[in-house]
Amino acid sequence: MKRPTQPLALGEFVVLLALMILIVAMATDIMLPALSVIGRDLEVARANDVQLIVSSLFAGFALGQLIAGPLSDSYGRKPVIYWGYAVFMVGCLLSVVAADLTTMLIGRVLQGLGAAAPRVVLVSMVRDGYAGRAMARIMSIIMSVFILVPVAAPTIGQAIVNLSGWRATFLFLLIQAVVASLWFAFRQPETLAAENRRRFTIGAIVRGAAEALSNRTVAAYTLAAGFIFGAFLSYLSSAQQVFQVTFGTGDLFPLYFAVAALSLGLASFTNSRLVMRFGMHVLTHAALTGLTVLSGVFALVLLATGDVPPFALFLAWILSAFFCVGFLFGNLNALAMEPLGHMAGLGAALIGSASTFMSLPIGWFIAGRFDGGVLPLVSGFFASGLATLVVMRWCERMAPFGARKSR
Repeated sequence: MKRPTQPLALGEFVVLLALMILIVAMATDIMLPALSVIGRDLEVARANDVQLIVSSLFAGFALGQLIAGPLSDSYGRKPVIYWGYAVFMVGCLLSVVAADLTTMLIGRVLQGLGAAAPRVVLVSMVRDGYAGRAMARIMSIIMSVFILVPVAAPTIGQAIVNLSGWRATFLFLLIQAVVASLWFAFRQPETLAAENRRRFTIGAIVRGAAEALSNRTVAAYTLAAGFIFGAFLSYLSSAQQVFQVTFGTGDLFPLYFAVAALSLGLASFTNSRLVMRFGMHVLTHAALTGLTVLSGVFALVLLATGDVPPFALFLAWILSAFFCVGFLFGNLNALAMEPLGHMAGLGAALIGSASTFMSLPIGWFIAGRFDGGVLPLVSGFFASGLATLVVMRWCERMAPFGARKSR
């Protein structure tokens, strides 16, 4: 296995990577309060079609990971990140001038394609320098930033929309990308030494993919991440409709969205404190069990009483469920990456791309069932949690006992 190469000093390294991952989170959430306005201005025919403005970002994101990961293993981490930021900026400019939904979606796909580079390569950079529980701790801290961005992003977006219109939100993303790329360029050294780089060939990529996906641990935890992110994507795509249409929160939508995000961020931070003591396996199982039971019970309540519950009851469920989900993002990715230190770039690309591609139809299906109630969303979280438990059980039944305990 390749020996880890220590990157920038830990404190600045974590802060810089957190800023870089903000690109994805801000691009996802900053325009959420304006979705209905964007749909009206672009003359979108069906109300649920505005959800594509969110999910199309992740379609480009999934494809971009397949490109960025292998390239970063061959040419180094930094050049690929530069390429990604450039594509992201082009996508932002295209969304600024969009006059119809098709142009907007092309811009969003390009944003996702470009944002994939810093997102997937930063996972490789963490793996270049750290392994095991230390890697899980760093990833949890970084992911807590990614999750906490929704606390501020919709409010920032609402303020920008009120002052300058929804197109200015994409200019804000453009400025953010410029700042992050300049800091990265001047401060972060290359973490992949020339002697550790892999030759870029299609055959090498196919062999690496076959090696990674034939590993039971990698395959299982990639599937698990796909199920969980699919449920989460359905929430991101339909949140504006759920809060503003179903519960009539109006301009308070960013506040409630932020409260839900705080639950995710708190859980992710808690995970970073506990994972070194209890291990990824124990915390992941506990969180999945909690998510599945909570969502299953709430779905039964909705079936018995109607799919528009009191808002306080829905908020209690979303806070509890998201606290469970907050334990999963960093741990599932770290568990999937653990066997792939010798091919971190390609491994991160495969895991990220496969789980994201898998999440898209799950998220589209759940969010597309929105009809004014919350039963599809709650049932989707239950089904995803249950499926993840089954996959993990399948993996662990075949794994050596000691291997489970070590994580």
